[in-house]
Amino acid sequence: MQTVAHILDAKKSSAIYFVSPDDTVYTAIEMMAQKSIGALVVLERGKLVGILSERDYARKVILKNRSSKATPVREIMTSKVITIHPEQRIEDCMAIMTEKKIRHLPVKSEGELVGIISIGDVIRSIISEHEYTIQQLESYISWG
Repeated sequence: MQTVAHILDAKKSSAIYFVSPDDTVYTAIEMMAQKSIGALVVLERGKLVGILSERDYARKVILKNRSSKATPVREIMTSKVITIHPEQRIEDCMAIMTEKKIRHLPVKSEGELVGIISIGDVIRSIISEHEYTIQQLESYISWG
């Protein structure tokens, strides 16, 4: 059974990219483009206060004809952040993401932010687990 900890361990980078609520949306979008990521956590004095995704940008800036350079992150971020813990099962994460229609989940351990996983991370993990199961079944069938 795969857990969030397995995903975090397998990730190429353990860096957590973030912005502050007072940064401009332009700064946040620029960072997302540079890092090739679809969301940033929003930290204030080291505490998680929100998450900002490309979807937030599209719906709350572009469609409302707001200025990226004049709009602070705090005005468009999602402040009710759903978090998970490292011991959580991947299947639970998939269910949360599907039910809540979200693509990113910050990971907290003992109240501290330790990472963030994406829907892509979850899907890769599930596919990997299924491939392993198939290999084991094929081995069993050919050996028996």
